[in-house]
Amino acid sequence: MDKAASLKKYFSRRDVDMTHGNVYGLLIRFAVPLLLGNLFQQLYNTVDTWVVGNYVGKEAFSAVGTVTPILNMLIGFFMGLSTGAGVVISQYYGAKQEEKVSDTVHTALVMTAILGVLFTAIGVGMTPLMLRFMKTPTEVFSEARTYLTIYFSGIFGLMLYNMGAGILRAVGDSQRPFYFLVLSASLNIVLDLLFVLAFHMGVAGVAYATILSQGISALLVMIVLVRADNWCKVHLRKLKLHWAVLKKIVRVGIPAAIQMAITAFSNVFVQSYINFFGADCMGGWTAYAKIDAFLFLPMQSVSMGATTFVGQNLGMNDVPRARQGVGAALKISALITVCLMAPVVAFAPHLVRFFNDTPEVVRFGTLFLRLMSPFYVLCCVNQILAGSLRGAGDSRAPMFIMLFSFVLFRQIYLYLMTHFVANTIVVVALGYPAGWLVCSTVTYLYFRFAHWEKHRIVE
Repeated sequence: MDKAASLKKYFSRRDVDMTHGNVYGLLIRFAVPLLLGNLFQQLYNTVDTWVVGNYVGKEAFSAVGTVTPILNMLIGFFMGLSTGAGVVISQYYGAKQEEKVSDTVHTALVMTAILGVLFTAIGVGMTPLMLRFMKTPTEVFSEARTYLTIYFSGIFGLMLYNMGAGILRAVGDSQRPFYFLVLSASLNIVLDLLFVLAFHMGVAGVAYATILSQGISALLVMIVLVRADNWCKVHLRKLKLHWAVLKKIVRVGIPAAIQMAITAFSNVFVQSYINFFGADCMGGWTAYAKIDAFLFLPMQSVSMGATTFVGQNLGMNDVPRARQGVGAALKISALITVCLMAPVVAFAPHLVRFFNDTPEVVRFGTLFLRLMSPFYVLCCVNQILAGSLRGAGDSRAPMFIMLFSFVLFRQIYLYLMTHFVANTIVVVALGYPAGWLVCSTVTYLYFRFAHWEKHRIVE
């Protein structure tokens, strides 16, 4: 086979039918590329943070870290909508309804284009207001604003990649999105070093490197969809909103979008509590947050695998197999998380020092890692079960449970504890494990006793 034929085959079809075969094998096969891809996606902002922490300055390091809740708020809203599209596609794919899969793909891409314009305008326009709301210190305000403005100006690339990758994952293809992330993350590293070390562009340089790299990954995933020979193939003439399909995407996606966006928004409040303790604490929390993101990746990757698995099997109306997939996903995620916790606790100072070696920053970051890491196993329950519920088409229950746990409960906890018990950084940090415990308990009870399998979308 010549190179042209090999390339055409690579870009054409790699979907996986999860309605047959070994459950553990399918989940692991799906989750491993997704995990590795998510690792590289985390490199976008992590490398930005590392470069500014080591080559620009402490203020720039804190600026890039402190904007994370703002980025997550708008990105989380869109990611929820893309989850809705993926669930609809996976159920239609499992039900073998080719035309419905195609309609959903084209509707999802048109929706992405419209939201891309809106999110760019909203993100750029609201940046100063959000930074003031977070009580961002004066010494980091200007650089935080620069980073956010540039990031939101190029956010369409991130949105298009995530929607395209979500479409591919819905039909079991998690490999190619991973390869494209490897390429774009590697490009991001090169551009970061070029713009900061060679061109001395500071925070603006790492922001430009990020949006350029994201644009490349979006281009690659769209090439795959346009050249595919499966049900997800994109035809430009078919790009339109199918209102019946859009309604199904919204039914699943809007609750997930609201939950992700409001949870991220609530972290703006939490960040304001962190900011109260000064720039060194902000730096320690920034380093912790970067490591925290990596610790969450295995369970999140397996959760996304559970979403696709449950979606495809409920599309076939095979409830016992869907339940079997949920149990397998819980065991896999818990095992990986437990194995990661010990080295993180043991090497916490070294991990923090990788991002910033200021002694006080290292002290705060080490405290956060050692305090929080033992509680991560709790998150396996709420992440896997929430992903499974969304795969079944029930995204409202996870929305209400997570909003209660991560927003209402956490904010009440922070207010009461800091005003009436002790306003210390340990008390503030423990707001996260407390929310995880509440969320996992309520999610398990709902999953155990509610008839979630009746939320199947396909007719």
